[in-house]
Amino acid sequence: MGGFFGAASHRDVVMDVFFGVDYHSHLGTRRAGMIFHDSEDQGFQREIHSIENTPFRTRFEDDLPGFHGQSGIGCISDTDPQPLLVRSHLGTFALTTVGAINNAEALVEAYFSEGGKQFMAMSSGYVNTTELVAALINQQEDFVSGIKFAQDAIEGSLTLLVMTSDGRIIAARDKMGRLPVLVGKDADGHCVSFESFAYHKLGYDDAYELGPGEIVRVDADGIETLSPAGSKMKICAFLWVYYGYPNSNYEGMNVEVMRYRNGAIMARDEAKRGMVPDVDYVAGVPDSGVPHAIGYSSECHAPFGRPFIKYTPTWPRSFMPSNQDVRNRVAKMKLIPVPELIRGKKLLFVDDSIVRGTQLRGTVAYLYESGAAEVHMRSACPPIMFGCKYLSFSRSRSEMELIARRVVQELEGDEGQKHLDEYADGDTERGKCLLHAICEQMGFDSLGFQSLGGMLEAIGIDPEKVCTYCWTGKE
Repeated sequence: MGGFFGAASHRDVVMDVFFGVDYHSHLGTRRAGMIFHDSEDQGFQREIHSIENTPFRTRFEDDLPGFHGQSGIGCISDTDPQPLLVRSHLGTFALTTVGAINNAEALVEAYFSEGGKQFMAMSSGYVNTTELVAALINQQEDFVSGIKFAQDAIEGSLTLLVMTSDGRIIAARDKMGRLPVLVGKDADGHCVSFESFAYHKLGYDDAYELGPGEIVRVDADGIETLSPAGSKMKICAFLWVYYGYPNSNYEGMNVEVMRYRNGAIMARDEAKRGMVPDVDYVAGVPDSGVPHAIGYSSECHAPFGRPFIKYTPTWPRSFMPSNQDVRNRVAKMKLIPVPELIRGKKLLFVDDSIVRGTQLRGTVAYLYESGAAEVHMRSACPPIMFGCKYLSFSRSRSEMELIARRVVQELEGDEGQKHLDEYADGDTERGKCLLHAICEQMGFDSLGFQSLGGMLEAIGIDPEKVCTYCWTGKE
């Protein structure tokens, strides 16, 4: 994944961009960078660092004295180093991107075949995707045409910020609006952000939310629409279910409120079917599973407890490291048990999702080793059947890494892959078989997944505007 923050003002914005980018640290742990523009003397100033072993704020605080400017953009990147500084026929500009480019190699080859001569290669031999986006933009005669050209050429998604040599910022939301782009305003200028809470904490008020495919130009004095929003939107449902920060709002819907509501809807629907077990505590798998669990607990009138406490000062989010063994170790080390709330207790855990199941299997085994009487599991979203094509928040390299798809294959072979919609519905015979098989493999006493309809009800916007590809496989 990744996130960005930019600001243009009549005053120096270094600290705004520094803290604004830092408030996106939950979206990546690999690279980060900032570029500032000082119209009076220094022009552009840029730094990019690895944040794999050092948090953003610590890594960049020594750079702050060297930064000055009334405009700046920065990013947390879980892919390639950025933002980049580019010089072309469009001028000198800074660029940062968020999204996924599934046809990158084909675009590189097409660029060469049309007369392009070179890209800078990273150590892997691959081209930096932000540099590739810059090359696509530069094939047109202006930024708006270039951004649209790049978004149309890319298979995946592309959301970006450009800072031009006059210090103004161009923000472009993915043409299907898969990620949010919000504009804040204070007395001195404007900011652009992925997360709304980031600018609220810095004293900015809500000013504007870009629509799908919309391109705007932001400076200290205002917001100008360069290309209007499209009519179709497919914003990622996982923003609310998992990776969005609890304080943020997307399309007018708060993340934390959605999660409470989602857990309550799941408990409500299970109660109608007589499937809510008698437990001592309902608990959330930290962090994003907790509010779903609070909603479940409130609806079914079972006490909420915290048998695990997440040790937050030093451990990153465990989905970020590329090595599965490292992810498993991080997940294990950062959760500290409370034995008094485990020993002899019947526990129901709610997690935001069950993707591969590798970490949960170890957690459940530890719970039983610690004396738990029963362990029930609930997922705050339906079984994930497809890898995401549009964003890079999952490390799955094959759909058979997904526990639901793997178990379907074990149950019915290739024939089962033709009936994924049935397997995703826990009320069908195939759905019941999937639940039973995962329970046996993972050691749960019971398992339940939120329904697609229940999740969409909790999000609360027009379901046609929400991307549910990873559950349905439908565009």
